Amino acid sequence: MQLGVCYYPEQWPQSMWADDARRMVELGISHVRIAEFAWSRMEPRAHEYDWAWLDEAVSTLADAGLKIVLGTPTASPPRWLVDAYPDILPVRADGTRWNFGSRRHYDVSSERYREECVRIVTAMARRYGKHPSVIAWQTDNELGCHETIPSYSTAALTRFRTWLARRYETVDGLNRAWGNVFWSMEYPSFDTIELPNLTPTDANPIHLLDFRRFMSDEVASFHREQADVLREFAPGADVLHNFMGFFTTFDHYRFVENSAIDVAAWDSYPLARTEVIALPEEDKARYARTGHPDVSAFDHDRYRAIGAGRFWIMEQEAGPVNWAPWNPVPAPGMVRLWAYEAFAHGAELVSYFRWRQCPYAQEQMHSGLNLPDNQLSPGGLEVARAAREIAASSVLSGLPPASRAKVALVFDYETQWMFEIQRHGKTFDYQTLAFDYYQALREMSLDVDIVSRNADFSQYSLVVVPGLAVMSDDLVRAIENSSAQWVFGPRSGSRTSAFSIPLTLPPGLLQSVLPVRVLEAESLRPTLRPATSLHGVEGNAIHWREHLQPGAGTEVLASFDDGWPALVSHGRVRYVGAWFDHALHRALLEDAARAAGLAIGALPEGLRVRRRGDVTFAFNFGPDVVAAPAPANARFVLGTRELRTADLCAWLET
Repeated sequence: MQLGVCYYPEQWPQSMWADDARRMVELGISHVRIAEFAWSRMEPRAHEYDWAWLDEAVSTLADAGLKIVLGTPTASPPRWLVDAYPDILPVRADGTRWNFGSRRHYDVSSERYREECVRIVTAMARRYGKHPSVIAWQTDNELGCHETIPSYSTAALTRFRTWLARRYETVDGLNRAWGNVFWSMEYPSFDTIELPNLTPTDANPIHLLDFRRFMSDEVASFHREQADVLREFAPGADVLHNFMGFFTTFDHYRFVENSAIDVAAWDSYPLARTEVIALPEEDKARYARTGHPDVSAFDHDRYRAIGAGRFWIMEQEAGPVNWAPWNPVPAPGMVRLWAYEAFAHGAELVSYFRWRQCPYAQEQMHSGLNLPDNQLSPGGLEVARAAREIAASSVLSGLPPASRAKVALVFDYETQWMFEIQRHGKTFDYQTLAFDYYQALREMSLDVDIVSRNADFSQYSLVVVPGLAVMSDDLVRAIENSSAQWVFGPRSGSRTSAFSIPLTLPPGLLQSVLPVRVLEAESLRPTLRPATSLHGVEGNAIHWREHLQPGAGTEVLASFDDGWPALVSHGRVRYVGAWFDHALHRALLEDAARAAGLAIGALPEGLRVRRRGDVTFAFNFGPDVVAAPAPANARFVLGTRELRTADLCAWLET
């Protein structure tokens, strides 16, 4: 349980650096990230390096006892580089180029830009790779942010054609797989294939999907080129990237294949994220100053799996930010609570953005641990409190890594892409559906692992699959070989990997363990709400509903008011033929959890718990005073049973 901060020495007078470093240590900070936007200062002109300032910054921070995370500066190519090679700028779907004057203004497919990135990263790694205080390297910054991926450039087109040729080998094979006989879309050669933009109506969905797959691979290979340099010249340091919350532009599971990272870091902004994701307005209002109780937890659990158990918060909100539609001040206590929440989910490090609020440029409304006048901000004071508490507690400072939960929730990036390409209904969003299932599980006081479709499911008691577009033989075998209860949401098995409807009808291969066929599917406008009830809970289908035809041995557990099955089961496998409202999702998962032998609880609204080792944490995101669900023999190691808004506690059972 360590605390860190993001620091930008190039933005402040050198006379402040030593005092900043001293104050960081006094505050309880152990790690500091620097340099990820400083290319123009490292290399003010082509091949003319200026390392003196960075040498001094590294030395100053190291002398204070801080551990340093160096960021490669490739998220912001300098003006001279853009002037020399203007084709490194990315191209939007409408065919226009992005301009210089912000950040992330580069084309991930540009061979020239990749060469320049390898060059600057090699120069950095040669200089600082063996420095004993540089313990980790972050590649780039928030890959894909600001919708800069995908890029529709000539470079992307050239590389996409090569990618397609490797995947399909012959253009005839591609034409068959893509179903290009439809609308006379057949291609005579790979070099006649264009990018799937600027078409009069929808592009072929498999064309769009393969382009998403290709761009995802481009992001991974861009990172890999830098990571390979860092492995060579900084062999003792961790390699990481700072991912984003609720972000699905690329496949994070593929990104980290073959040990591409050592730690999965991500940037946590609970208030802003609550504002921008598809939550009910009443939830956004209720949790405007605390963040929705599951919004950060969802990505804590997702990135813990992506990092094979190791994850950091590279940027943690320390106060109001600048980029959401509205940016309220956190409730007093929330900056401290968010740190403990991350630690409870298994984080090794929580690093705050940023050390000092910058009084100029784009992020001047983005808070830090210090105000622009160099006094600790309210958030900075809360971090100081958390640091003192951790240092004073042998229990808190000695927590083991997070252990495997008994519940797995499968999240799949290709499913997100397929359902985005063919939503079939304006309000259908797969990640939102997955989040609703996750929220219901957390309301039941259950710890959850968010995992890929290829995970080892053998140790789980309950596996929840909110939806999975493509079923595989491997997953069917996993179901057959496990003793878990399985819950599948709508649209599971609805497509093949070539983006076509299975000839056996959805749910495709899942029919071998649950005999049912989907005859038709409908998206539901807000006025269409088929009603059903489940275990005494009445509710409705929203967004999506399927007409199910059960096969032999399949039991109908609930039906809609017009007679169509709503929920069917066969053995340990359940299939939900609709997007249920939240109350029905909760009833569905409570029943499955009980069948799995799991102990569940009913938490007050806004209260969440998480276990790490022998310690249980409780967090109150709601407006009411609530009691933590600690047993009578609990020994509190942090806080007390009574929790006001933004309060937390932690206990051991004695």
